[in-house]
Amino acid sequence: MKNHNKSNYSYFKRDISWLSFNHRVLLEAKDKSLPVYERIKFLSIFSSNLEEFYKVRVSGYHSSLLEDIKEESVDEALKTLSVINAEVTRQEEEYYRIFNEEILNELTENKIILYQSDDVMPFHLDFVTKYFNEEVFPYLTPMIIQKDYIHSFILDARIYQVISLMRRKKKEIDTDEMQYTYAIMKIPFTKVPRFIQLPSHNGLHYIMFIDDIIRANLSSIFPGYKVGECYSIKISRDADFSIEDEDHTNIAEKILKKVRKRKIGAVTRFQYDKSMPDYFLKYLCDTYEIEEEELLASGRYLNLDDLMTLPNPTDKKLTADIPEPLRIREFEKNSSILRVLRKKDVMLYFPYQSFDYLLRFLMQAAFDPKVLEIKVTQYRVAENSAVINSLISAAKNGKKVTVFVELKARFDEENNYLTAEAMQQAGIKIIYSLPGLKVHAKLAYIRKRSKDPEVPIKGYAYLSTGNFNEKTARIYSDMGLLTSNHAIIMEIDELFHILEGKQQTKKFEHLLVAQFNMLPALHAMIEQEITHAKEGRKGRIILKMNSLEDKKMIAELYRASEAGVEIDLIIRGICCLVPNQPYSKNIKITRIVDSFLEHSRIWYFHNNGNPTYHLTSADWMSRNLRRRIETAFPIYCEKHQKQIMDILNIQLSDNVKACIIDENLNNIYKTNNQPKVRAQQATYDYLKQVTENEE
Repeated sequence: MKNHNKSNYSYFKRDISWLSFNHRVLLEAKDKSLPVYERIKFLSIFSSNLEEFYKVRVSGYHSSLLEDIKEESVDEALKTLSVINAEVTRQEEEYYRIFNEEILNELTENKIILYQSDDVMPFHLDFVTKYFNEEVFPYLTPMIIQKDYIHSFILDARIYQVISLMRRKKKEIDTDEMQYTYAIMKIPFTKVPRFIQLPSHNGLHYIMFIDDIIRANLSSIFPGYKVGECYSIKISRDADFSIEDEDHTNIAEKILKKVRKRKIGAVTRFQYDKSMPDYFLKYLCDTYEIEEEELLASGRYLNLDDLMTLPNPTDKKLTADIPEPLRIREFEKNSSILRVLRKKDVMLYFPYQSFDYLLRFLMQAAFDPKVLEIKVTQYRVAENSAVINSLISAAKNGKKVTVFVELKARFDEENNYLTAEAMQQAGIKIIYSLPGLKVHAKLAYIRKRSKDPEVPIKGYAYLSTGNFNEKTARIYSDMGLLTSNHAIIMEIDELFHILEGKQQTKKFEHLLVAQFNMLPALHAMIEQEITHAKEGRKGRIILKMNSLEDKKMIAELYRASEAGVEIDLIIRGICCLVPNQPYSKNIKITRIVDSFLEHSRIWYFHNNGNPTYHLTSADWMSRNLRRRIETAFPIYCEKHQKQIMDILNIQLSDNVKACIIDENLNNIYKTNNQPKVRAQQATYDYLKQVTENEE
């Protein structure tokens, strides 16, 4: 589905493009060259992605249907919802085919049997009954469903079982639905695991869904009834909210109140086992006021993001090998990272290199007597974070520590708040959110004592494309720069003053900062490539990002393509730019999905042979460019520029995990007669070779 504007440029709809990305995730589960638990991981990611999509994005269309808005807006919302649900249904059919026909067979080949029924083998019957009675039954709260009197509320994202019952006193079971009593029961999710390992038998390992263990024991839950049928259902609820226009007094309290209301938000998706009879589904829809556009048929088992926790009871290696993070020569030969940075900049490439260096950087600053102050932005904080522990140590050592905590980081609001509370108790100054803006910039700034009155501000900085989160740093592909470059340090100091609410007038000359100079700089860099191309010189742009959605920036790329500028886009997720059109014939879109989440953002402009390189926290989405504080930072070191270009070329050469996006949003695997290049493995090998050459 495409949109058209007055200039006849076309744009993919954002949410339809996102579904194309999630389908690419599903294709990894289909890849038989991967170990079975790696394929299962991608099934889990697909489900998790889709759940968030319905909570956040689809909720907007349902809101349009409920609000008093123009008829054409309602029609458009209904049309888009119809397209979304049809595509999700198609993808879920493929999902269950992969799971049932491929994954289960491969598990069996590895002597792992995952039950797909509550029909328990005789040799497991005693175990299943005992486990149910002792570990599950105490946490069940079944309730009879009655129309016009709902005394059960279906919580967000929880699996419920709905059961048809008939009193045993009847001599025969009448199949007429009016003779049934219906019950609903939530599957426990904190007290018992989703998957239960059963005793091995004849060399085979057995695993059972908790859903089926409950199904196998329904008769003991409902004495006096004959159990008919049992199906799983799940509701996804609106989890999106905004406080942008509200008074920001007590912002933390207001955000937390809204976070806690997510569990009771409006319905955006009602998932049900597609084998459920129509009369049963109709009864539930009437009782719980489910609308037709909220219905989504699914499989026997819901919430399959839980597959991430599927146990491996064998001694076989059935997961992907993750290489050991590389060590950095400069930091291995010098005990002080700060001493190294006084002489040179150092690039960090995660997860290919160790995140330990950033932790050492912060910890050494915490104990360095010359360090006066540390300032950090935090968007998504890891639980039990070593980064936070380093900042707490610094505060306890007498350093002035300031942390900007973005409480509006969706689904991390509560964790960020609790972490901020712990930091405050340790004496750290906490700044919460800005009115009308999210702060997405990834910055750490260490200010040291200066004896030079002409240079009052000296120090070190870390600027990154990703969060200060040691857990995601193991699975996200990101880049960061450690530097003591004075000009950059000065501008970071200015930016933190802005975040602290201090009025600043200085213009940024090195950093590109959204809300200040980022958009004008991007327009200027694109325009210079257009000029070069029109005057017969080479025009070349490479952009690597998570998402490309902003129509004004896409229009600029269309203009550049029309002028003859060669453009390569490496976009993992949403991409609203339509390729293979007359105005986009010089634009190619590459999507890479592999073991690590491609998260780094890189902007390269050829600039007639004097190229500019920027790493950034910003995607080209309207929210990033126009409603957030983002930073892009220049890479001046020629060695680092070469490394970044080499990595970009590796990604553009990928013919194993790379897909080309076509004008119909299809993921078309990039194949050619060149030697096989799997970009993530090749990047690791490249950085390893760089390290060895420097020794």
